[in-house]
Amino acid sequence: MEAAALRNSVPPDRTGPFFGFVWAVVALAAGVSAGSLLALPGDLTRLPLAFWLMAALAISFDARPFSPHAERRSMSVFPSICFTFAIALEWGPGPAIVVQAAAVLVSGWRMRYAPWRTVFNIAQYACALVAADAVVRLAPGGGFGAGGRLRPLDVVVAVGAAGAWLTVNHGLVATAVRLRFGGRWWSRIRQGLGFELLATGSLLLLGPVLVAAARTSPALVPMMVLPLYAVSRMARLSAEREQLARRDPLTGLANREALRVEVTEQLAMHAEPAGREGPAGREGRAGREGPGGHLALLLLDLDRFKHVNDALGHAVGDRLLVEVAARLTAAVRPPHVIARLGGDEFAILATRLDGVAGARQVADRVVAELTDPVPLDGLPLDVGGSIGIALYPEHGDDFATLMRHADVAMYDAKHRGDPVAVYAAESDHNSAERLSLLADLRRVLEGGADDAGEITLYYQPQVAIATGEVVGVEALLRWRHPRRGMVDPEELIRVAEQSAVMRLLTRRVVDDVVEQLAKWSAAGLELRASVNVSVRDLHTGEIVDQIAERLPEYGVPPSRIQLELTEGALMADPRRVLATISRLDRLGVAISLDDFGTGYSSMQHLRRLPLAEVKVDRSFVLGMVADADDAAIVRSMIELAGALGLRVVAEGVEDERTWRLLHAAGCEAAQGWFFARPMPAEDLVTWLARYRPVSPTTRLGTGADAPGSPPEAAGRPRPAPDAAGRLHPSVE
Repeated sequence: MEAAALRNSVPPDRTGPFFGFVWAVVALAAGVSAGSLLALPGDLTRLPLAFWLMAALAISFDARPFSPHAERRSMSVFPSICFTFAIALEWGPGPAIVVQAAAVLVSGWRMRYAPWRTVFNIAQYACALVAADAVVRLAPGGGFGAGGRLRPLDVVVAVGAAGAWLTVNHGLVATAVRLRFGGRWWSRIRQGLGFELLATGSLLLLGPVLVAAARTSPALVPMMVLPLYAVSRMARLSAEREQLARRDPLTGLANREALRVEVTEQLAMHAEPAGREGPAGREGRAGREGPGGHLALLLLDLDRFKHVNDALGHAVGDRLLVEVAARLTAAVRPPHVIARLGGDEFAILATRLDGVAGARQVADRVVAELTDPVPLDGLPLDVGGSIGIALYPEHGDDFATLMRHADVAMYDAKHRGDPVAVYAAESDHNSAERLSLLADLRRVLEGGADDAGEITLYYQPQVAIATGEVVGVEALLRWRHPRRGMVDPEELIRVAEQSAVMRLLTRRVVDDVVEQLAKWSAAGLELRASVNVSVRDLHTGEIVDQIAERLPEYGVPPSRIQLELTEGALMADPRRVLATISRLDRLGVAISLDDFGTGYSSMQHLRRLPLAEVKVDRSFVLGMVADADDAAIVRSMIELAGALGLRVVAEGVEDERTWRLLHAAGCEAAQGWFFARPMPAEDLVTWLARYRPVSPTTRLGTGADAPGSPPEAAGRPRPAPDAAGRLHPSVE
């Protein structure tokens, strides 16, 4: 094997240690082979026909060396080794070095090697042949084949000489690669060692056979052509099968396994310098390298591909994938690697990048290439896609982590509607910390584990604006974790919604709310409770069965419970959501559209859905006093809901002026810190006992005179509401 991984496409620094080593090897080769080369002119006339036949065959075979990996010509097999090793055993290192140099020149010209690489290959072979000759000279018995015939001892000598040849050659190559790309010493030694032992070792051990044939008759030497051809042919077929196993059969691109191997090898090249130098060293090394020192994994998922398969059939879908692969190949050039992972997912390993900017440039080229429709059977098909980017080492230091983080970034791009997104930890719902949080949440919901804290429900009153009467409450989730304190509800719900734990959480909340309604009813409090539900609950429809079972069990009328869904949940899958909430409506459970005005619900959806209420989002209500535009938006929402016969509830009412503006606009109910903060069920009963309904026509005071304010709150500014808030159930 010649100088593995020293590709011409990555020109090395000609003033660095790598080239210093190259020229040191050249000088060493010149020194150790000078004596035998100087004596060669006088020996040429005495060399027999067998030598010239071997020399001709060596040069001829290397004109077309066998490469098992088309993309890795450095892993080529050079049959000349068989002949030059035999020449060294029989006639010494001088003739062998000359023949090997001629073969390397021919193969280097055919494979378009850089001149420095051809010179280095000649030098490494010269050192290896001299090392093999040294073993022969040091062996007892007068040298290889002394006495005119081969002895059992000569077999041992030949094996020892082959071992010396392999050790020197592979050691020089591994050292050069490590100086060029870095990495661990042992990793570089092991890289390609199995291939070297099998392929090159087999060729070397044919050397003694060639010597025996030459001594018997020169006519036997050309007969080695057929065995060598058969061996190379079988190796080629085996390599082709291996290559097919690492290729996508439809597009011809690399598959997931080939991508994994390539990423692992590239990471190994970067691993040791980063680990050895530490953060400061990495910065310095990056500065020395300049642009081109980073690598990234890009994950591409096509948009609307399922629609093509469903509408036009899988045959058209396959043709579309082939065209996409062709466009990716046109947009992304080597040394970048393109792979198809399956279905409509593709991946790109981009190397020699200038950080995030370089990765985005690659992604932008792909996006631009996919902009034009693909014409298939006269039908133009749009094939946009979403790309997620994960960089080494910022976003991971192994294949699995980079793939997962690129996948997170890709879904983040889809959700944001952007074609490209770079991995961000805050978008990762499956980080180690969040997985730990999810595990604790599951334990609390399944068995009430003491070391995972306690989940409780708080309730915030909803007040009729015109009369000041409490008409309902909204259930709010609280989780005090023993180590984390109060868990951020927004993070909690994002984690839960991505897993089956959401089902457990929904069941727990519905059960607790229905049971609490029954307790309040027994105490003479007839309240309506609102519970937020997730898109996952609405897709499965299981929540309908649960409510239908729990209400009769506790004797609670369906009108006492109301479910709130957001516009985002509604638009995620309107048909499935409509089926679920229609069942709830037939059951007698009211439906409220939460965060109204922040999503994309159309008038058609508002007209078709069996809604009883809309809740104006706090982001508009909070700005009503100071922002005339927000006030106008809220009034328009109230008028629209009234025209559709829907009750209107305003969230985030924090002061008297906002309360009065809402009353003037015709809003029916409100909730917020102006009336009461969220509280446990027991405290709510106490609060209701001392609450005095007040209408907007009544002159209000401040502090303790405000609606719902407990006496201890007098003269104290109200805390700002939790802006993270609207979760399952809503948290404020």
